[in-house]
Amino acid sequence: MEFVPLYFGDKLQVVNLQGVIGVVTLWSKPEYVMARFKEAGVDLDPATSPVAVFGTLYGNGLRELLRNLLYNPQIQVLLICGHYRTDSWMDLRNFFEKGLEPSAALVTYRSPDGNIKVAPARIRQTHRIIDDMVKPEDFAELRRETLGDPHEESTLENIRNFFDSFEPQVLPEIGRKNIPLPEVEVPYFPGNPRAHQVVREATLDAWLDLVFLITRFGRRVTLKKGERLELQNVKVVVEEPQKTSREDLQIVNIAPDKIDKYSENFLEGELRPDEAYTYGNRLRKYFKDKNGNEIDAVEALAARLKKDPEDRKAYFTLWDNTRDLMAKESRPCFVSVFFRKFEEKLTLTATFRTHNALDAWLLNLYGLMKLQGEVAGRVGLTPGAITVFSHSISIDPRELDRALAVVEKRRWKMHLDPMGYFRVTLDGNEILVEHRAEDVTLKEYRGRTAMALQHQIARDLAISDINHAMYLGRQLAKAEMALKEGREFVQD
Repeated sequence: MEFVPLYFGDKLQVVNLQGVIGVVTLWSKPEYVMARFKEAGVDLDPATSPVAVFGTLYGNGLRELLRNLLYNPQIQVLLICGHYRTDSWMDLRNFFEKGLEPSAALVTYRSPDGNIKVAPARIRQTHRIIDDMVKPEDFAELRRETLGDPHEESTLENIRNFFDSFEPQVLPEIGRKNIPLPEVEVPYFPGNPRAHQVVREATLDAWLDLVFLITRFGRRVTLKKGERLELQNVKVVVEEPQKTSREDLQIVNIAPDKIDKYSENFLEGELRPDEAYTYGNRLRKYFKDKNGNEIDAVEALAARLKKDPEDRKAYFTLWDNTRDLMAKESRPCFVSVFFRKFEEKLTLTATFRTHNALDAWLLNLYGLMKLQGEVAGRVGLTPGAITVFSHSISIDPRELDRALAVVEKRRWKMHLDPMGYFRVTLDGNEILVEHRAEDVTLKEYRGRTAMALQHQIARDLAISDINHAMYLGRQLAKAEMALKEGREFVQD
């Protein structure tokens, strides 16, 4: 039986179609892991190698990996050898060792033909929600070995030891299983995909609102990597960025240790040989000045602001046009950062070319908080608001179960409209509306009908909050009725 991938065939590195070993490289480049296998003396000749295939597992591909294995039962061993950057390794390990448990997520799956209802499940002791069409017991004959991080010298010894003692087994013939991926059904709501913004005080509230916007208004697009629910040019402002409590993170299925680890390493400048880029490397060591010296963005930006706190040139780009525009391999999503003093605080504005809303946005916000704190500390300013622009931000439709589980935790909170408030009274035979802020009347609007006043206020863009607008509409309608009937009007 030859290896035939059902999914991600263009991304897998096939060695021997008749091999019996699959290698999962997690976040390491397959080419790097293959080079380390060769260094350890492993036979990777397409005609004789016991290895069938190398492939990554960034996280979203778990369902596809499991289905590829079921369709290729000749794979006897699954080797895990890669850099552990996220929870993908734990999700894979716990799927096999801990199994699945029912999930309370309010998600409805359906099979592609629409005839089978599929229940959501959670991989035990993880935050990963998947369908229950593929179960651990389907892989009773599959042997699994974790060899370690390919960057470590001890891993080379592990690789040698494994292959020195490896002997293929003679297993009973098992037929291929083709279990299709289920789909998550969500309603589609119309809206301008380039007109959304979120402004919240707290970090977690901002993220929950962002995920909600994409699940509700995201447009389906087809990229080379597959379908996505996408919004464009989304702006998110976190007024008071601070770390969220571990308890609140766990409620929305976010692992606190994962975020802490990412934040701690965000500004690490060294680039590992199995990494194409890191934000820390781009910020601190990648670029050179005219004398060939490394440019450390943290030091350079802080120096500018310390010299002139009102400097508007504290701007740094991580995108390298000479490489990234034409490169065939990965390139940074975080592409620019801008610092500006505002009301004695140091604000940060970041731009992302593309953004994974579920798995990357919150991690990156924590990384930006780390960057902001480093620069602010050197300048002697208190960190202020963080604004994140995402030119393309999306959710993989196959991950909508996770997204909807997150959205369930979102709770409506009333907050004041930053544009002010309105006092509505009757003045003779007119309705008087005073637009006020901090007990100062900014402008007066007069009219005999709610519609006339609605148009005046909308023309001036005097209101920005939907809840506030609905409240004002109710008061105007109530005032109009009182005026017509000659009754007293009291604003709620």
